[in-house]
Amino acid sequence: MTFGKRICFLRLRIGKSQKRIEAETGIPQRTLSDWENDKSEPKVSDLPKLASALGISTSELIGDQPTLPKTG
Repeated sequence: MTFGKRICFLRLRIGKSQKRIEAETGIPQRTLSDWENDKSEPKVSDLPKLASALGISTSELIGDQPTLPKTG
């Protein structure tokens, strides 16, 4: 899943429109649309605002999963 599709999935999962995210974050709806359609990517400074509006941590937003060592 691309980062843009991840943003879209997370937004739809909580039932928020792009306009609502705009109202909560100040990130223009057009910009959010461009991110979701993989036309551009958010600045690092936008990630905390976006994560907060989606109700998740920045780590969850970027898919930062710890790598566990293989056993055996």
